[in-house]
Amino acid sequence: MVAFLQPQKLHFFTKKLSITIWANQTNMSIKSFASKIFAKSIHQKTQKWVSNPIETQQKVFLDLIQQASETHFGKDHNFSQIKSHQDFVKNVPVRDYEDLKTYVDKVVKGEPDILWKGKPLYFAKTSGTTSGAKYIPLTKESMPFHIQAARNAILSYIHETGKADFVDGKMIFLQGSPTLEDKNGIKLGRLSGIVAHFVPAYLQKNRMPSWETNCIEDWETKVNAIVNETINEDMAVISGIPSWVQMYFEKLKEKAHKPVGEIFKNFNLFIYGGVNYEPYKAKFENLIGRKVDSIELFPASEGFFAYQDSQKEKGMLLLLNSGIFYEFIKANEFHNQDAKRHTIGEVELGVNYVLIISTNAGLWAYNIGDTVQFTSLKPYRIIVSGRIKHFISAFGEHVIAKEVESALQEATENTEVRVNEFTVAPQINPISGLPFHEWFIEFENEPNNLEEFALKIDKAMRNQNAYYDDLIVGKVLRTLIVSKVPKNGFQDYMKSIGKLGGQNKLPRLSDNREIADKLGRE
Repeated sequence: MVAFLQPQKLHFFTKKLSITIWANQTNMSIKSFASKIFAKSIHQKTQKWVSNPIETQQKVFLDLIQQASETHFGKDHNFSQIKSHQDFVKNVPVRDYEDLKTYVDKVVKGEPDILWKGKPLYFAKTSGTTSGAKYIPLTKESMPFHIQAARNAILSYIHETGKADFVDGKMIFLQGSPTLEDKNGIKLGRLSGIVAHFVPAYLQKNRMPSWETNCIEDWETKVNAIVNETINEDMAVISGIPSWVQMYFEKLKEKAHKPVGEIFKNFNLFIYGGVNYEPYKAKFENLIGRKVDSIELFPASEGFFAYQDSQKEKGMLLLLNSGIFYEFIKANEFHNQDAKRHTIGEVELGVNYVLIISTNAGLWAYNIGDTVQFTSLKPYRIIVSGRIKHFISAFGEHVIAKEVESALQEATENTEVRVNEFTVAPQINPISGLPFHEWFIEFENEPNNLEEFALKIDKAMRNQNAYYDDLIVGKVLRTLIVSKVPKNGFQDYMKSIGKLGGQNKLPRLSDNREIADKLGRE
């Protein structure tokens, strides 16, 4: 048969044959071997823009401006005259969804060339603010980067660790329903559901759950169905928001009467995004029964911003070559009228920045609401430090999510205490005594002495936040109080507000008691 093959086909055949023989000899599958080669190629391509970050961002910026110059938004904001970041700052103010809504409404009505050329491919529907649901456009230019970033995160892991066996096992992505609606000729759905339509063919055989199960809208029903589908499978990779993966793990453990790591003996990689994994880490290790590697992602409907590119370094690689131009405003200056908008070459380590984006989906100087801190400038790596709207500053302390998460982690370190979920709110008008921060915690394993545990957290908070320490020392506040939340209390709360599901996240803290007053206490 070989003799009759054309020269190019013969070359392909012999190459594939040699790879097959080599792979067999080394007990490695063709799939895992090929993934290592691909991973090396992608790593080399990534390093090209990583080594030229400022030039890369400048090129992205100019390309975005040029491509949108004839849009309605571009004409309104003098895009044809914009040649520099300074010009952009003068012409395009920072906006959030509410501020941009008049333009978005026109896009939703089906009008072309409003925020970006033509019409979007999809709308990602997200939880609403004051105006109800938000419709975030996804374009033919932006959509590939969502898929590429998720892929490259895994390839980066393969390249660094040399581990690729998991590509032969089953993979599960806990996500929203892939069922899409029609909105004036444009498909509408949850981002994770839209992305499900773009899973590469080579992953389809390994991917779980089934399409039918993925389409179930009710989250509890869906998780139960996923448990039944997967419990006897060889799950190697599990992905999702930690709080909802935890629910899946608990149900698995309950059904099988053994840890998840025993149910899935080849499960060695957890991929997550949306929230900090650290508060869940001890709980997950208990549910799994052993440690597994993890990859952190920073995806959003507005864009895929970063992924963890190293198991050895802290933070996620900021994606500077993905059709997104980034600006950064210091969080403590954000509400100042003349707050400076920094570009990538102007950022500093450890400073809390509000993330501002301009994208090839037509979002311009857009405030997504997240705050970030840089952990490295060569390359540019970030951590998500919280939400600009999610903080406690009832007394001027400006406590952020990163601080409460770090404090809890410190308090539970080297102890048997395990936390399922938590949130923090101020108590401004206590029945007696000084005001305080109230921590609502659902424990898996409780501390022996709750007051001592609260003081541990308080000490960690005071070490991190000088303003909070000053308030304690000055007797404006008393030390924090921990209030226990009954088992499944947070799930019940999310269910009560119609947000029980894989894409909905509980705020770590808030400046009011809207959540606190609805939570049950023991």
